[in-house]
Amino acid sequence: MPTISDVAVCLRRWDFSETSQTVSLLTRTAGVIRGLAKGAKREKGAFSGGFDVLTQGHVVAIVKPTRDLATLTEWRLLKTYRPLRRRLAANRLALYIADLTHHMVTAQDPHPRLYAALDAALEAICDAPSGDAALLAYQWTLLEECGYRPQVARDAETAAPLPADADTLAFSAAAGGVVASADGPGRWRTRASTIRLLQRLDRGQRADAADDASLDRANRLLAAYCREIIGSEPPTLRWVFPDLDV
Repeated sequence: MPTISDVAVCLRRWDFSETSQTVSLLTRTAGVIRGLAKGAKREKGAFSGGFDVLTQGHVVAIVKPTRDLATLTEWRLLKTYRPLRRRLAANRLALYIADLTHHMVTAQDPHPRLYAALDAALEAICDAPSGDAALLAYQWTLLEECGYRPQVARDAETAAPLPADADTLAFSAAAGGVVASADGPGRWRTRASTIRLLQRLDRGQRADAADDASLDRANRLLAAYCREIIGSEPPTLRWVFPDLDV
């Protein structure tokens, strides 16, 4: 029975009983762990008074390969990302990020880079008036880490160069990226400027200097792509994109 001792961010929690909770955590070195914390809500205990979503702590867990839930034995609260609890827009954005991570990442599949990106995104949303740039960077990293990095440098179907003079292109979730033609089912017409912004991320560049409208369009595109990959709509998606229609 391997014991995991690691830092983690709480993605989800459910009340199991009057005193116990089940949680979904993204750990730094062990990936997502879903576990049961017996007695977590008791004031005096080993769980800092219980788990809250969008908090960081140090967790100790016993993982058994034959069980779906790990046994959590300790949770020491380290960070609360306090501004996320003071601004509604920031709170909803952060909850969407946590929800997306919970749905996209396979249990016990290590993603140290994704953990660092999650912590950085939550910190950025705490500090920035708008978290659009942080959201875009995180959605891109999440897709990369889960093996769904969009093909934006060439046509995802033919591998041909994209037309340099086009005002609009298309995105195909089935093909996994940008396609030159919008003809056919399951293709979303997309501004070429939106694709150019994603190409910057593809080259490892930052998107902080992009205008708000471009950031919003790129975020919507990646959110729609994530929805197609998951196969259903994350419950928090409409909090951030209430009119997403692609």
